[in-house]
Amino acid sequence: MFTLAEVASLNDIQPTYRILKPWWDVFMDYLAVVMLMVAIFAGTMQLTKDQVVCLPVLQSTVNSKAQPGTSGKADFTTVETTTGQGEAASMRTVSFGSAPTVTPDVPLSRATSSQYQPTESGQELKKEQKDSLGRKTNLDFQQYVFINQMCYHLALPWYSKYFPYLVLIHTIILIVSSNFWFKYPKTCSKIEHFVSILGKCFESPWTTKALSETACEDSEENKQRLTGAQSLPKYVSTSSDEGSPSASTPMITKSGFKFSADKPMIEVPSVTILDKKDGEQAKALFEKVRKFRAHVEDSDLIYKLYVGQTVIKTVKFIFILCYTANFVNTISFEHICNPKVEHLIGYTQFECTHNMAYMLKKLLISYISLICVYGFICLYTLFWLFRIPLKEYSFEKVREESSFSDIPDVKNDFAFLLHMVDQYDQLYSKRFGVFLSEVSENKLREISLNHEWTFEKLRQHVSRNAQDKQELHLFMLSGVPDAVFDLTDLEVLKLELIPEAKIPAKISQMTNLQELHLCHCPAKVEQTAFSFLRDHLRCLHVKFTDVAEIPAWVYLLKNLRELYLVGNLNSENNKMIGLESLRELRHLKILHVKSNLTKIPPNITDVAPHLTKLVIHNDGTKLVVLNSLKKMTNVAELELQNCELERIPHAIFSLSNLQELDLKSNSIRTIEEIISFQHLKRLTCLKLWHNKIVNIPSSITHIKNLESLYLSNNKLESLPAAVFSLQKLRCLDVSYNSIALIPVEIGLLQNLQHFHITGNKVDVLPKQLFKCVKLRTLSLGQNCITSIPDKVSQLLQLTTLELKGNCLDRLPATLGQCQLLRKSGLVVEDHLFDALPSEVKEVLNQDTSIPFANGI
Repeated sequence: MFTLAEVASLNDIQPTYRILKPWWDVFMDYLAVVMLMVAIFAGTMQLTKDQVVCLPVLQSTVNSKAQPGTSGKADFTTVETTTGQGEAASMRTVSFGSAPTVTPDVPLSRATSSQYQPTESGQELKKEQKDSLGRKTNLDFQQYVFINQMCYHLALPWYSKYFPYLVLIHTIILIVSSNFWFKYPKTCSKIEHFVSILGKCFESPWTTKALSETACEDSEENKQRLTGAQSLPKYVSTSSDEGSPSASTPMITKSGFKFSADKPMIEVPSVTILDKKDGEQAKALFEKVRKFRAHVEDSDLIYKLYVGQTVIKTVKFIFILCYTANFVNTISFEHICNPKVEHLIGYTQFECTHNMAYMLKKLLISYISLICVYGFICLYTLFWLFRIPLKEYSFEKVREESSFSDIPDVKNDFAFLLHMVDQYDQLYSKRFGVFLSEVSENKLREISLNHEWTFEKLRQHVSRNAQDKQELHLFMLSGVPDAVFDLTDLEVLKLELIPEAKIPAKISQMTNLQELHLCHCPAKVEQTAFSFLRDHLRCLHVKFTDVAEIPAWVYLLKNLRELYLVGNLNSENNKMIGLESLRELRHLKILHVKSNLTKIPPNITDVAPHLTKLVIHNDGTKLVVLNSLKKMTNVAELELQNCELERIPHAIFSLSNLQELDLKSNSIRTIEEIISFQHLKRLTCLKLWHNKIVNIPSSITHIKNLESLYLSNNKLESLPAAVFSLQKLRCLDVSYNSIALIPVEIGLLQNLQHFHITGNKVDVLPKQLFKCVKLRTLSLGQNCITSIPDKVSQLLQLTTLELKGNCLDRLPATLGQCQLLRKSGLVVEDHLFDALPSEVKEVLNQDTSIPFANGI
């Protein structure tokens, strides 16, 4: 037999799951326990005390007519007795002469002898009945046991015998139906995860502090409104309101749980102080809640399973009630039994009593009452399930009370679980909602960030960049620490991979800030901060993956001088770029675009009147349409790199103010159009490196003002004499080609200061090369040169000499006469340097304080 504890364990769930048990489920669980107790009590009583007691029914009348026998005569005896209760009962025994007959009230021996002595036996029988108060049945104990057992199975209704077991089975089914959603694997894991997260959210110190801080801020704001308190002083822009951001500009607003410098800062003692451990735990909870929501909101399995088990319980209640009510009247104390064992006992009918009848009937009535209550609760549960849409949950009330206006509504199983929690305690949902709010998460990050990145720590990360400016680079932080804006002497600020960057009004303290880098960092600014940036920022770098990451306020910085845009700006999406707003950048001088354009966006012409430098770096996408360049008449520097150009674009020849042209990393094979550069009187630098140019046309002589010519990494095999007619040439780079000979005409370049011919096939250096006495850099590495002429001593201004990778066996001792050459500028194999005379090595090892001549 099952014990109560063993059966009740079927109804046992983890204590933490109780928050998902509304009052009706708890009530039904208790009812199930009571029904279990009824079943076990009835079963115990039935096993230990249940029995049936039967007595044979004695016939009161006897047929007066004798039945004819085989001999034609019969003898009979009639016996009448009267019970002590005044009821007359007669019993008639008929004996036939042919054979002895077993009568119910006469022993077999007497029945046999009665046919010989009828008078004597009748007198003895009357005497015995007179002396006895009851009737004798002449059945022995074994016969009574047999009859009792036989009639227990034949006379009792089946419901009287199996009632305890039916109650036990029904109750177990109801218990399983009530808690099946806690046990089913596909729902159990979700419920367990939800309960775990919910408990941690409820107990998290951040929940208490966030709600307390919100309450404090609300009370302070009300106080400020009542007293008319003034806000902190704002940065006063020196410009007019023209260029202010529109409504679509990503500024930090004051709606909801926002933090702006336009509001007075509210001191909340000990509320915003969160130790590192609690902060990390709260961050982990935000991430868990985010992932759990994404996982659970996709399905409604938990809701369907709960509805299904409720429907099953309701149907079960109706079924039990329908068939049980019919058996109430069948349970009685007295029963008539006809076992058909007359040949063994001698009687055909017995009257039996069931000693447990009254107890079972009371237990059955109690069970029906419990089932009715259980069923009504099931009906109420169904009403609750379909009364409101439980697959939608709104945090509207929580948003109103806590001021977390961005808490999203949830749906499907996530919503259903929160509805169930509300039946337990609505405070759980309120505290849980804190971890659904992005504003709350950002505030947590801000507090943790400011706690970690103090002013002293930030000061240690400030460094000097190549331009000798104070620079701070912040990488992969959750936000921008407030202490950054206390570094008033900072000149360059780099923010990289900070998705929630916010620039507050405190940036107006950084009066020396001129350059800002936003690398995958769609920063939002407050109105006061924007006004400051609009008037003071000079250089802005924006690196992005999608065009939507470019902050809209970038195009409103009217005092901006340099703008660098690096990211995906496919021409098919030009409408999304927002470059039409460039017309507000009235002082923009340099525009650098590194993208995958197929044409130059026509909107760039909005800044054409004042743009002096345009740089377009493609990722290998062919730049086809270049007509927009004709409008940029004031551009002095133009770079079109990696644009798959096959020829020099004709639109370039219209840029009369062009001074430097860079067509690096294209597919240019011929430069016959170079003759048209004669119209560009100001062109001084031409960079055609990293192309496929085979020869240089003689028309290059028409570019008389050319000072720098870069032709490295091409397919040149020779240098035409026309190149050396460019008398103003100061830099010539023909490295990494297939040039085998340096023409003697090189001596005509008297102004040449930098000559690079590394990575070619040169084996002899002409003496005329050393007539270029202004040479400061001479790169001859990776060639086939066997010797260096002694005339190298004529290069008195030489500071860099590259000879590594040749076939030299020695270096000339006259290197010591190159007054500005030092070992650091001499690129050569170690054994060649070691072979130099000691006095030469001593000269080369000396430090020099002689200033270099001005050059490029």
